[in-house]
Amino acid sequence: MDMLDKIDEMYDRKREIYLGGGDKRIEKQHEKGKLTARERIDLLLDEGTFVEINPFIKHRVTDFGMGEQNGPGDGVVTGYGKVNGRPVYLFAQDFTVFGGALGEMHAKKIAAVMDLAAKNGAPFIGINDSGGARIQEGVLSLDGYGHIFYRNSIYSGVIPQISVIMGPCAGGAVYSPAITDFILMVDKTSQMFITGPKVIEAVTGEKISSEDLGGSKVHNTISGNAHFRAPSEEEAIEQIKRLLSYLPQSNKEKAPKLPRPEGDDWRPELIDVVPIEPTRPYDVRKVIEQVVDEGSFMEVHSEFAKNIVVGFARIAGQSVGLVCNQPKALAGGLDIDSSDKAARFIRTCDAFNIPIITFEDVSGFFPGVKQEHGGIIRHGAKILYAYSEATVPKITVILRKAYGGAYVALNSKAIGADLVFAWPNAEIAVMGAAGAANIIFANEIANSEDPEATRQAKIEEYKEKFANPYVAASLGMVDDVIDPRETRIKLIQGLEMLENKEESRPKKKHGNIPL
Repeated sequence: MDMLDKIDEMYDRKREIYLGGGDKRIEKQHEKGKLTARERIDLLLDEGTFVEINPFIKHRVTDFGMGEQNGPGDGVVTGYGKVNGRPVYLFAQDFTVFGGALGEMHAKKIAAVMDLAAKNGAPFIGINDSGGARIQEGVLSLDGYGHIFYRNSIYSGVIPQISVIMGPCAGGAVYSPAITDFILMVDKTSQMFITGPKVIEAVTGEKISSEDLGGSKVHNTISGNAHFRAPSEEEAIEQIKRLLSYLPQSNKEKAPKLPRPEGDDWRPELIDVVPIEPTRPYDVRKVIEQVVDEGSFMEVHSEFAKNIVVGFARIAGQSVGLVCNQPKALAGGLDIDSSDKAARFIRTCDAFNIPIITFEDVSGFFPGVKQEHGGIIRHGAKILYAYSEATVPKITVILRKAYGGAYVALNSKAIGADLVFAWPNAEIAVMGAAGAANIIFANEIANSEDPEATRQAKIEEYKEKFANPYVAASLGMVDDVIDPRETRIKLIQGLEMLENKEESRPKKKHGNIPL
C-alpha cells in the first residue's frame, strides 16, 4: 500500500463521517423541515472557509449495545470559519447520529473548540439539535455538560456566545444556551424545556404539547428565555449574521464601524412623534427610526416585556445599544420583566464595549400587589446596578416624562451617565403633577370652597414650577435642553466626544448583582 492508497482510505473515512447517520436519517431530518448539521454550517459561514476539528472522534462506550454502534463524529460537527470575513468558532449537533445526544466525547469536541475561540478572541456559535444527555453513557454525559457549562460561564463577557436552537433542547442541555449572550429559535421545529410533556403529565397530571410547553413563541413572549425567533432555519441563520455585525470579536475590541451615511442629521419629523400630553401613547420605535442610521435598528427581545424596547443600531456608522421606554405598553412603566430585560441588555453592551443610549419616557415602576410580591424591588434594582456598573459611554435623552425612582434608575447623572439631554417638553420630577399636587396641597384642596378648582390650580402651579427640564438643568442633572430635531446631531457629537472614554471601578473579585 503506497501513500496514494493511504490518502484514498482517509477520504473514504471522511466521506463516511460527512454522511452522518446516513441517507435515510438525513431524509427524515429534511421531512421535519430541518437542515443537517453540515448544511447549517454551510449556510452560516462564508463559502469555503469551514475548517473541521476532530472529525474522527468516536465514543468509547460498550454498554447497552453501544459497542456495535459507530456514530460518525459522535453526533456533533465542530470547527471554525468566517462570517462576512470575520472568524468564528462553532459546533453543530447532528441529529442523524444518536439523535444528537451528548456523550463524553461529543462534549470533549465542543469544549475543545470553545477553548480555541476564547484563546483567539472570536465569537462562539452553538447550533443545538439534540435529544439531550446520552443515557447509555450515564454520568459521563452529565460530566460532559458540566465542562461546557463551565466554559460558557468563564468565557461570558470575554467572547460573544450565540446559541441557536434548531430542534429539541431538553433537560440539562438548555442550561448551556441559557448562559450564552443570545438565544435564537425557529418556529415549530425548536423547543426548550427542563422536563418534557410526558414527565410533567406523570408528575403533575398536566397535559401540554411540546410546542406549548417550550416552543419558540413561548420563550420569546412569555418566559423571555429566547431573544429572537425566525420562521425558518435559513432566516435564523441570517439573523445570526446580522447580530454578529454589531458585536466586536471579543471584549478587547470595539464593534466594527461602518462608513457614516450621507445626508442631513437634522430631523424635523421628530417634532410630531412625541405628544406633549404626558399620558398620550406613541411608539418609541418612531423616535429610534428618526435618530439611528436608516434600517440599522435590530430589536432584541422584541416580543417580551414590550414596555421597554432594547436593541442594536448604528449612529453615524457606530454600533450602539438602545434602551427605550415604550409608552404604548403599560404607559412605559417598569415592571419585573422589563427590568430583567433592560438590565441584561445593558450588561451585554458593557461587556462588549458598545455605547448605551437611553430614550427615557417613564412614569415610574409599575404598582401592584403582584409586582411587589414578585420582587419588583429586587428586579428593579438590577437596572440601577447595571447602569452604575457599566463603564462604556452612556447617554440619556429624556423625551417626555422622568418620574421618581425610575428617573434615577434609567441612566441619570447620579448613577454615571456621561451626558443627559432633555427635550423642552420633558417633565423631571418626583411624580406626575396631579399626584404631587394632591399630596403637597392636600389640606388647601380639602378646605377650599371649590376643591376641584383649587386642585386644578395647584396642579398647574406644580407643573409651572417643577414639570419642566429647567430645574434639573439648573442643578447640573441635565447637561442641556435640546431641540428634538437636533437629537441625532447631539448623539453623534456625544459619541465622538466619548470615543476614548476610560473609567475604572474599585478592584474586586466581582460585584453581587441582586439576581
